[in-house]
Amino acid sequence: MIRIDSVTKRYPDGTVAVDRLSLDIPDRAITVLVGPSGCGKTTTLRMINRMVEPSEGTILLDGVDSRQQPVSTLRRSMGYVIQNAGLFQHRTIVDNIATVPRLLGWSKDRARGRARELMERVGLDPSLAKRYPYQLSGGQQQRVGVARALAADPPVLLMDEPFSAVDPVVRKGLQDELLRIQDELGKTIVFVTHDIDEAVKLGTMVAVLRTGGRLAQFAPPAELLSDPADAFVEDFLGADRGIRRLSFFSSAGLDLLTAPVVGVDASAEKIAARGTADVPYLLVTDVDGRPLGWGEPRDLTATGIDAGRLLPYGRPFVAGTDSLRAALDCAVLSPTGWAVAVDGEGRVAGVVSQQAIAEAIRGAHAEGRTATTATTAVEDAKAAEAAKAPR
Repeated sequence: MIRIDSVTKRYPDGTVAVDRLSLDIPDRAITVLVGPSGCGKTTTLRMINRMVEPSEGTILLDGVDSRQQPVSTLRRSMGYVIQNAGLFQHRTIVDNIATVPRLLGWSKDRARGRARELMERVGLDPSLAKRYPYQLSGGQQQRVGVARALAADPPVLLMDEPFSAVDPVVRKGLQDELLRIQDELGKTIVFVTHDIDEAVKLGTMVAVLRTGGRLAQFAPPAELLSDPADAFVEDFLGADRGIRRLSFFSSAGLDLLTAPVVGVDASAEKIAARGTADVPYLLVTDVDGRPLGWGEPRDLTATGIDAGRLLPYGRPFVAGTDSLRAALDCAVLSPTGWAVAVDGEGRVAGVVSQQAIAEAIRGAHAEGRTATTATTAVEDAKAAEAAKAPR
């Protein structure tokens, strides 16, 4: 565990970047530091590996003061990823990744072997090994940065807004890749971002900092969204925090309908049989069961199924894997108001209406309130027992 204990960073001109900050950063989890500009996120991160020295307080690594070991040793025990990757432009990709192992005395062959293993782990094509950073896209360079940080297998990974300089599509891919790698490796990661959506998606724990480096709230993302500590946190989370909260509710309980789904080769009789007053549209699939689009039953029976004339089906969600937020988003984006659910192979599993999703959301909120009440009751019982115990 990394323990930040009453740490303050005060500069000679009197500016306080971090003010009496205390945090217990759990092992093998992603802790995200988030907040407005000037709240001390990056300063806090850099104090962990002593790129910035605290003015007051202590930072403990597994109970040991970080100042009790040489700075060079401390930094080599931590991977560090920054915005724009910070790669050495005169070195090939494989040698960029092998930098820290070489500094630790590994042979060139062993270090390059490790680098090639990590290229595969972070999703880089092996053919890129002999290229230089300028020959890679921004997203590829960030993957190299993550691989380089992991090269010596450090227990701690520090990441300072590593994905903020790439476009939204690449950013989402990098976030997903980080979560996949974390599932495999279980590092202790401290991640800085100004993006609350990124914090909620990646964080096991999220620390919201105020301007001036004071802690506003430290909690799991779901708790942060459901119970912000004060008006500052609520405003920072934004007006759509309720929608973000749906990310923590599974779509597994949705009642998917298969009756409105017909294949592109369906007969007129079958199409007519599938149409009902409750389901004004039918979803047409290709011969492999993948969605093609929506059509009204009377149009499909009168003209036959012409894929070019179907309404778009929007974006599907993966049934049981994606969240209620994803399902609701799909329904809102659909021109029919119905979301399409698919399996892991992209084949249609069923369809669901906005009304059914709304019912599931209400049910999930009710379950959440019940669980909170039960937890509080257990805690109250434990407190009562503790009060009765002899001292």
